[in-house]
Amino acid sequence: MATVLAERSQTAGTVRGFRLLGVPVRLHFTFLLLLVFLLLTDLGSHEPSASYALFLVGLFASVLVHELAHAFVASRFGVRTTEIVMFPIGGLSRMERPLRPTEELWISLAGPLANLVLAGGLFAYLYTHQQLSVLASIRPADLLRPTEQKALPLLAFGNLSLALFNLLPAFPMDGGRVLRALLGYIRPGEEATRIASWMGRALAISMGLYGLVEAQFMVVFFAFFIYLGAAQEGAAALGRTLTHGIPVRAAMITEFHTLGHGDTIRDAANLLLATTQQDFPIMHADQVVGLLGRNLLLKALAAEGPDSYVAGVMDRDFLQLEPASDLAEVLPLMAQAGRCALVMDGSKLIGLLTTDNLSEFLLLRRFGMEPVV
Repeated sequence: MATVLAERSQTAGTVRGFRLLGVPVRLHFTFLLLLVFLLLTDLGSHEPSASYALFLVGLFASVLVHELAHAFVASRFGVRTTEIVMFPIGGLSRMERPLRPTEELWISLAGPLANLVLAGGLFAYLYTHQQLSVLASIRPADLLRPTEQKALPLLAFGNLSLALFNLLPAFPMDGGRVLRALLGYIRPGEEATRIASWMGRALAISMGLYGLVEAQFMVVFFAFFIYLGAAQEGAAALGRTLTHGIPVRAAMITEFHTLGHGDTIRDAANLLLATTQQDFPIMHADQVVGLLGRNLLLKALAAEGPDSYVAGVMDRDFLQLEPASDLAEVLPLMAQAGRCALVMDGSKLIGLLTTDNLSEFLLLRRFGMEPVV
C-alpha cells in the first residue's frame, strides 16, 4: 500500500513534467512563472540570444543532475525517490521515508558533489581550450545577457555556485541536511532539525534584508523561498515531537458517517451539507470498499451528475492505518495520501484520521493537553 501511495502522491502546486531514470519530474508553478519571465525578458530585447537559451537549458540540466545524484545515492541505501520537484531556487527530491543520519549525510552530499564534478569538467575544458581568461571579464549582468563566448564559463561558474550555495549549513539547502545528519549522531532528530531550520530562517532574513537594501529583488525572491522551506522543516520537526510515541487512536475521529455501496452522489452531497464531515467511507455490508472525499464528490457531481453511484467514482486506493501505529510515523503518509485516512482494526473500520483533526490535535498538544490513549 505504501508503494501505491508514493506513486499517487505529488507536491501541491505542481504540473506533470516527465520521467527521468524512472523518477517523476514535476514543475512547480512558481518555476514556470520564473521561466516565462526569463524568456519574455530575452524575447523583449532587441536581439534575442540563442546562447541565453542554451545557458538556461544548461542550468536546468545541472539542477537535474544534482537531484538525480540524490536519487542515485538514495537507491544505494534502498530508499526510493518518489518525485523530483523543480522550484525557482532549485530542485527537491522527495524520499519515500525519513532518512537515518548516515543515509541523509551521503544522500545530501551527493547533489553538491555532482555539481562540483560538472564544474571541474567545464573548467578543465576551458583550460584546455585556453578560455579561462574569459572568467575575469564576467559581470553580474552577463547572467541575463550571456554572449556565446561567456555562456560556457558562466555555466561552469553556475555549477560551482550551486554546489557552494547548497553546502550552506541551513535548511532547506543540502548543507542544512548535512548539519542535521551530523547533529543526529549526538542529538535527537527533532532537535537537530530545529537547529538547522533556525539557521535557515536566519539566513533567509539576512538575504532578504540585503536584497531590500541593495534593491536586489531577485535575492529577496530567493530569500522568501528559503524562509518557507526552513519554516516547513521546523514545523515538521515540531509535529514529530508532539506525536512521537502517541498511537493513532488518540487522534482519530470516532463519530463519523458512512455511505453505502449503492448510494448516489446526491446522497453523498446531502450528507456533506448536513454534517461537517468531508470524507466518507463507502461500505458494502460491513466491509470498507472505498473512500469518497469532498473534491472527488464535486468532480463526480459535475462530470457524472447527481444520480450516478458513489461506487463508480470512489477512491479504492485509500490509506489504512492501524490504531496502535505511532502517530509520528504516519505523518509522512498523511502528507502523501491526502486529507483523510481510515483507521482499521483488522477489517473493521473504527475511525478516521483527517488532516484537519490532526492539526487540531497538534494545536491542543502544544498547549499541554495530554492525549487519551
